[in-house]
Amino acid sequence: MAIPSTTRLNLSAAAASVTVAAVLVLLKLWALGETGALSVAASLADSAMDLMVSVGAMAAILYAARPPDEDHAFGHTSAEDIAALGQAIFVLISASVIAAAAILRLVSPQPDRLMAEGRGMAVMAVSVALTLALVLWQGRVARRTGNRVVQADRLHYLGDLLPNIGALLSLWASARYGLDQIDSVVALGAAALLALGAVRIGKAAFDALMDRRADPGLIEGIARIAADWPGVHGYHDLKTRTAGSRVFVNLHIELDGDQPLREAHDIGASLRRAILQAYPQTDVIIHKDVVRR
Repeated sequence: MAIPSTTRLNLSAAAASVTVAAVLVLLKLWALGETGALSVAASLADSAMDLMVSVGAMAAILYAARPPDEDHAFGHTSAEDIAALGQAIFVLISASVIAAAAILRLVSPQPDRLMAEGRGMAVMAVSVALTLALVLWQGRVARRTGNRVVQADRLHYLGDLLPNIGALLSLWASARYGLDQIDSVVALGAAALLALGAVRIGKAAFDALMDRRADPGLIEGIARIAADWPGVHGYHDLKTRTAGSRVFVNLHIELDGDQPLREAHDIGASLRRAILQAYPQTDVIIHKDVVRR
C-alpha cells in the first residue's frame, strides 16, 4: 500500500527531529567533557529528553498512519492527539522548571558564574543553527498537513531555540562585560512563550479526543459545496469530528425519490469526491434521503 504524501511529510519531520536531537546530545556530551560546565550538563539533559520525546512522536505518527482494522474501523489517527497532549504536558512542565530556575538565579545573592564561554558559544551556535533548520522544516510540514504531533514537537524545539539563543547571547555578555544574569531574563520570556503554546496545542488535542467539531470554516465550505451541487435538493445533519489530522464528516443529502438508484448514487459519489478534493484531510460519509415534499 502506497504511503500518502502527508504521512511521508510528517515522517520526514519526525526523522529530522530525532536526527537533530541525537546530534545535539553528542555535541553537548563533547562540550561537557571539555568544559565541565553545569550549564552544559543541564542543556545536555534537556537534549536527551528532547530525543526521547521525538522518538515517541515518530512512533505516534507511524501508528496513526496504520490503515483501519477490525478493532479501529475509523483508523488510528487519535494516537496523534494522545501524543500531542502528552507533549504539551511535557512542554508545560519544562516551562515551569525553566521559569523556577531562572527566578532562583535572579534572586540568588551569589549568582553562578559562567565558565568556558568560548567553547560553550561554539556548541550553542551549532545548536541554534541545527534547531532553527529543524523548526523551519517542521513549520512547513505542519502548515501542509495540520499534524498536531509535528506542531507539538516543533513547539518544544522552538522553546529550545529561544533559550539557546539567549544562552549564546548571555555567554557573549559574560565573556565581554561580565554580565551573568541575562540568560535568566531570557529564560523567563522563553518559559512564558512555551507555556502559552503548550496550552494552545494541549487544548486542541483535548478537544479532538472529546470529538469536538471541525473548524467552522471547513464546515461552512462543505455546506457551500453541498448546497450548490447539481441534483441535491437540500442537506441536513452535517456533523464533523476531528481525530489527529483527520476530519470525519457525516452529511445527509436530499434527492429526488423518483430518479433511478444509479443516478442517486452518482450524485452522492460525485459530491463526496468534490469534498475530498477541496479538503483532502477529510473522511466523508454521505447518507441519501428522499426529498421532503
